[in-house]
Amino acid sequence: MTLRFEVLARDGRARKGRLSTPRGSFTTPCFMPVGTRAAVRTLDTADLEALKPPVVLANAYHLMMRPGPGLVEQMGGIHGFTGWSGHVLTDSGGYQVFSLDPKVDDHGAVFRSAYDGSTHRLTAEGVVDVQLQLGADIQMALDVCPPSDAPEAVLRLAVDRTAAWAARARRRFLEAGGPDAGASQFGIVQGGIDPALRVRSAARTTEVGFDGYAVGGLSVGESTLQMMEALEATVCCLPESRPRYFMGLGDPVGLVECVALGVDMFDCVLPTRLARHGTALTWEGRLNIANAPFAADDRPVDPHFPDSPIARYPRAYIRHLFNVDEPSAARLLTLHNVAWLLALMGSVQDAIADGVLDRLRHRVAEAWNRPVAQSQRPGS
Repeated sequence: MTLRFEVLARDGRARKGRLSTPRGSFTTPCFMPVGTRAAVRTLDTADLEALKPPVVLANAYHLMMRPGPGLVEQMGGIHGFTGWSGHVLTDSGGYQVFSLDPKVDDHGAVFRSAYDGSTHRLTAEGVVDVQLQLGADIQMALDVCPPSDAPEAVLRLAVDRTAAWAARARRRFLEAGGPDAGASQFGIVQGGIDPALRVRSAARTTEVGFDGYAVGGLSVGESTLQMMEALEATVCCLPESRPRYFMGLGDPVGLVECVALGVDMFDCVLPTRLARHGTALTWEGRLNIANAPFAADDRPVDPHFPDSPIARYPRAYIRHLFNVDEPSAARLLTLHNVAWLLALMGSVQDAIADGVLDRLRHRVAEAWNRPVAQSQRPGS
């Protein structure tokens, strides 16, 4: 395996770790900003270099549609194309494809492009080939993504197909020389909110022998209790020696709660999407900076985060930029939100090392006016 994972410290089930690839290493638990189309919305590569995220995401489906994996490969892969020298993880695009109401069979999924209406087939092997062309450091296997409230028969079929596709994807990855190219591959666990199906999916996915394991199909509308129960059932079945990745979670309270269960990696569009709509992540909770009370507020966006990239600007100025539709408004608030989440995860790492994660959990829950999930105490 080209990926190595070392646990550096524990606090209950939570763990601080180091993940190493041929490109370098980074510390977990970590948050990974999403750059769906090879760009984090409103930011450029120089911004990312200043923020220093451990990994940046891109989406194989979107890049397969435009500009095409062949062109990206011609440009030196996604690193040469974007000028980003850090780690890149590419999602398979399965979640996006399944939102397009595809025709699915055991072989793959046929869908119409959201860009031009053209018809395409996505297969476990084809997704591997695309991601190898893109040159991702970590690539995801293709999975089946049904709604979490889908009927049990639909969820069971999704689990079975996800397992079958996982085996095919792993075989293609190894045959195509993925490890020789310095790439790693993660499998994905499905099963909706049914703990028993989650256990079944985790067992079948880990049998394949991936470099890491992701939890998919959660944080998509189910209750917090349902999410945590399904996650706990999943994590208990994943190997201690491999990194665990919760796909699509960026809520600060949820991040810390899931870390307490032993999750190592997270991604979400939340910080960038909120920023474009004038909302900041702060130690006072969500702050809608466009609201009238901030019109003459001379405090920084988050006085409790002095290292914010936009700490020099008063709230009144950021509000003004939004109110006059100045494009820099979204960029500045995106810089802040991404930096805030990265700093939060740094605090999580320190708390695990110091054995005080429970204290941080309560601080985050209080700031965001949310209860701590009492059944998820570290070590419980």
